[in-house]
Amino acid sequence: MSRSWTYGGDEPVRVNKWLAQSGVCSRREAEGLIAGGLVTIDGALVEDVGRKILPGQTLTLDEAGQEALDTKLTVLIHKPVGIVSAQPEGDQVPAVRLLRRSNLFVEAEVYPNSDHRLAPLGRLDMDSRGLLILSEDGVLAKAVIGPDSELDKEYFVQVEGDITPEKIDLLRHGLELDGRELRPATVEEVMPGRLRFVLVEGRNRQIRRMCELVELEVVDLIRTRVGPIELADLPGGMWRPMTAAERAALLEASKPRAS
Repeated sequence: MSRSWTYGGDEPVRVNKWLAQSGVCSRREAEGLIAGGLVTIDGALVEDVGRKILPGQTLTLDEAGQEALDTKLTVLIHKPVGIVSAQPEGDQVPAVRLLRRSNLFVEAEVYPNSDHRLAPLGRLDMDSRGLLILSEDGVLAKAVIGPDSELDKEYFVQVEGDITPEKIDLLRHGLELDGRELRPATVEEVMPGRLRFVLVEGRNRQIRRMCELVELEVVDLIRTRVGPIELADLPGGMWRPMTAAERAALLEASKPRAS
C-alpha cells in the first residue's frame, strides 16, 4: 500500500531532508527512492533528488517504495561474552552469525540473509554481554548513534575492589578519558560489588576505563537497556526482530528534549 504525507512547514524544503526529519527514511534512502521513480508530489513524479516540497503539497511513496522501507530489518540480540559486535579479526565471531533460525526467540516474518546489511547501533565489546541492536535502518541508526542522539543506555556491572562514596561521586562526574571530560552519568551501588550505570555517551570501553581510573576492576558487564528498548527475558545468544512499536518508541525517545 502506498503512503502519503502532506508538508505542513512554512518554507520549501528538500524532499530528502524532510523525509529524514519526519522519520520516514534516511536522506540516502530518500535519494534512492527518488532515483527509482517511487516518489510523487501532488501526482507528479519527482525526478530530481534536489527537488523541494512546498507548504501544503502532498508527497506519495508508492507501494514498491513503502515495501522497500518496511523490509528494512532491525533485530535485538543478547550478545554473549566472546562475540564481537562487528568487524571480526582472525577467528573472532561477529554477532551477525548468531542470526540463525535455531537462535530465534519469537516468530519472525523476515529472516536475515545475504541481502541484508546489518550494522551494530552502538557496539558492545567482546568481554561484555547484553542488548545489541543490529539494523539496516538509516533513520534508526541516526536516532541511536547519531551525533545529536541523547538516548541513554543502562548497564549492570560487577566489580572487584573497594567501592566508596568518593569513587561513586567520581564515576558520576569528574573523570576524563582521552583528554576529554566525561558527561555526567547515573551511577549507584545496587548491591555489594554491583553497580548500575546509565550513560548518554558511549566511548570505547568507557565503563571499564572509568572503573580502572577509580581502582575498580570490572569482572562482568551487561547492557540491559537502550533508550526504551529493554533486554528483558531475551536469553543469551538468542535474537528477535524489533517490533514496529519499539521502533516508534525509540525514535520518539531520541527527539531533543525541550529545554
